Amino acid sequence: MILKAILLQEESNLIPVDQLGQKLLKKIGISWNKKYRKQYGPLRKFLQLHSQIFLLSSDESTVRLLKDYSLQAESDFQRNDQQVFKTLTSKSPGLNDRPSCPHWFDINDSKVQPIKEKAIEQQFQGKESAYMLFYRKSQLQRPPEARANPRYKVPCHLLNEMDAANIELQIKRAECDSTNNNFELHLHLGPHYRFFNGALHPVVSQTESVWDLTFDKRKTLGDLRQSIFQLLEFWEGDMVLSVAKFVPAGLHIYQTLDGDDLMLCEVDIADGEDIFVWNGVEVGGIQIPTGGDCEPLLLNVLSLTPSGEGGECQQLIESPRVFPSNAQLGTVFSALAIPEGVVVLISNTESIGEESWTTVPKEDLKKTFREQGLRNGSSILIQDSSSDNSLLTKQGKWITGVNDTDWLQVKNLCQLESEEEQVKVSATVNTVVFDIRIKAIKELKLMKELAENSCLRPIDRNGKLLCPVLDSYTLKEAGLKMGSSLGLCPGKAPTSSQLFLFFAVGSDVQPGTEMEIIVEETTSVRDCLKVMLEKSGLSGDTWHLRKMDWCYEAGEPLCEEDATLKELMISSGDALLLTEGKLPPLGFLKVPVWWYQPRIPSHPWKSRQDQASCTFSQGGDWRAASTQGAPSDGHAEGSLLFLGDVDISEDAALVELKSQAMTLPSFSEFCIPSPAFLRAWTVDSKRPGRLLRFHHQQLKEYKLGRRTEICLEPLQKEENLGPQDMLLRTQMRLPGKRAYTLPMDMVWDTARGSTAGSLRQRVADFYSLPVEKTEIAKYFPEKFEWLPVSSWNQQITKRKKKKKQDNLQGAPYYLKDGDTIGVKNLLVEDDDDFSTVRDDIAREKQKQLALGKKSQEALHVQSSDVASGAETPARPRGPEASLSIHVGSFR
Repeated sequence: MILKAILLQEESNLIPVDQLGQKLLKKIGISWNKKYRKQYGPLRKFLQLHSQIFLLSSDESTVRLLKDYSLQAESDFQRNDQQVFKTLTSKSPGLNDRPSCPHWFDINDSKVQPIKEKAIEQQFQGKESAYMLFYRKSQLQRPPEARANPRYKVPCHLLNEMDAANIELQIKRAECDSTNNNFELHLHLGPHYRFFNGALHPVVSQTESVWDLTFDKRKTLGDLRQSIFQLLEFWEGDMVLSVAKFVPAGLHIYQTLDGDDLMLCEVDIADGEDIFVWNGVEVGGIQIPTGGDCEPLLLNVLSLTPSGEGGECQQLIESPRVFPSNAQLGTVFSALAIPEGVVVLISNTESIGEESWTTVPKEDLKKTFREQGLRNGSSILIQDSSSDNSLLTKQGKWITGVNDTDWLQVKNLCQLESEEEQVKVSATVNTVVFDIRIKAIKELKLMKELAENSCLRPIDRNGKLLCPVLDSYTLKEAGLKMGSSLGLCPGKAPTSSQLFLFFAVGSDVQPGTEMEIIVEETTSVRDCLKVMLEKSGLSGDTWHLRKMDWCYEAGEPLCEEDATLKELMISSGDALLLTEGKLPPLGFLKVPVWWYQPRIPSHPWKSRQDQASCTFSQGGDWRAASTQGAPSDGHAEGSLLFLGDVDISEDAALVELKSQAMTLPSFSEFCIPSPAFLRAWTVDSKRPGRLLRFHHQQLKEYKLGRRTEICLEPLQKEENLGPQDMLLRTQMRLPGKRAYTLPMDMVWDTARGSTAGSLRQRVADFYSLPVEKTEIAKYFPEKFEWLPVSSWNQQITKRKKKKKQDNLQGAPYYLKDGDTIGVKNLLVEDDDDFSTVRDDIAREKQKQLALGKKSQEALHVQSSDVASGAETPARPRGPEASLSIHVGSFR
């Protein structure tokens, strides 16, 4: 037969039915339908009727020969090799979607891999091949119980080996998936930042203001927002996520992320992106400008100011200033309190004196800084063309550089009498400091001995002496500008391996009260502390060093006492602060612990004295946790008692912190059976903040900062809250009165969703009330307001026409652990009012305080205007200090 001949020519005697018809047409020149259809019917029907010769696959897509016809295809393969081959045919459901198609497998001991038939001859040929065996299945038809069961009659040890290999493969796939689809985000928390000097800056430190989050970029922006909500349990109010970037002036917000349905891979977010978490309007009560148009620019503003007696000498003053890039250039006058009419020159180079300056016409002062081509590090020179000491030539042409002013002003600060108090010394940018010092000594007619025991120190615009300049430096290397003022001071300048440091004692430091010290850069923090204590006349081992920022405020402590100053990046001119108190060792925390006494009825763990109405100060005394004017008998407020400080390792568990707190002397007033009867909270705004729920979780996993305080709340019985459990303070409304009962703790399981209906059902069960007659509201203690929780706030999106379930952990409720929930029984009281009399009084006080602040600000502005007409007011000390401290770091 023709069909048999065609099949015998194919590999494995198998061919798709469609190709069989095409090969028949090519062989005889006419199709099956035209020649044989009337006599034998369709081709597939003919193959089915002759099943003793042809074998169709289950889906009737392929056909092959049976019995002796198939043996002819295997007669050509006789090879010797060490390998064993096996062909699996049509009834292997787990191997291929086309069961009748053969599959060749190379079985080499425990390693099995597929191999193409054409590669057999190439791979197993040559003299080294010993033997090669071919096996064929003894039965082509699998039994019914083996169908869709790839594990049928597989030995147990092979199944276990397969399962282990599959598990290992799943783990590798998960790791690969995590590597390819996860990225890291840096979350900057809005409450930990403040806006000043044109940009955002952390209130405490960069480490405590930034949280790192690893997230799957295949998830949506809404999933990211919800994850941040769960991570920041203390967050209240709206949450807006914005892309921020660091610029020389600080942190700036560029764009807000919108569209909760968009995947993060579709949003313009890169790995390691900085995300600013805020309410989208203000930070610390100040409205924040956003976008690339108002990006802050850090510019160097230079101006000549008169100095010396009679103002004969002019001193070139440089001050860094921050301006929005979309602001007009003329705003420089108002920022520096300079009358209009002076001349402005700009230079885009960071190094002054190397390139020419460009004059800005008066009509271009209305252009923005960006339109003028200014960028970070650009310089602006302000000149008065009518002054004789101006940097303009007599012909009215502009100078080509500041090098036309080829002098420095040196003042005598050696406490030695001289004919002149200050002299002008001619110099260039390449003049060595040693030559200037010797020339100044000669012109001041001082003793020659000062040549071996004196140094030059720059004087900033506030008259403060800065770090001495090395004699071997040129003016350019020392960063000194022409026209600067220097002080000739007694004492040698530090060498290149020494550091000149300022330091002060205490927390209330005033400018000009710092002491000075010269130490080797290899000096350890411990030895430096000893030298500073000795110079300040202090003793004891309960002191530590902190960095001082430009506002004269304490910064990060120097915890590594054995580290050298060089390793900690301490440089000459830095200011350190001697602070009383011993730091815990590295890897340890010093946690202030408070006792929190909530207003819970029939509480078993009371102190031995009546503490209900006591409000004292810190140090073992009581203080009220609520803010001024907050209702004390209507809401879940309590009192805080300071117990003491606990030094504990970051690797310790929460239960160990509780155990150590129980050993404090102040804790002896309370009879607590075990740490399991204590509930731990962080202290935020003088009230419990974030709930620390897991007893055996390490403290470092809670991300407790060095300034975090903990309060312990006594429990009537042991509790073990799960990750989905939320602890709420519930209060029942008294019928006919604008007051509530004492609060009661209620645990709400949010595993099935934190919806309004679920919470109402839980509250109704807790108080044994009918659900339809139960009304609830959340209390906001900062605003003294109640927000009713409605279950009819489901939203229907226009695109998908699908109901979106409400989530009480999101806007506008932001429900979290410790929140107060008011409960009203509609059977006895059916109005919508949840407020109390104390709430009305507190809100009224808030209004009065706000009006009082506005009036004080108005009076302050008026008084400043009057004072400015008589004399120039002194600048705030914070900005003044910043002008001289941070100049070098932007170059």
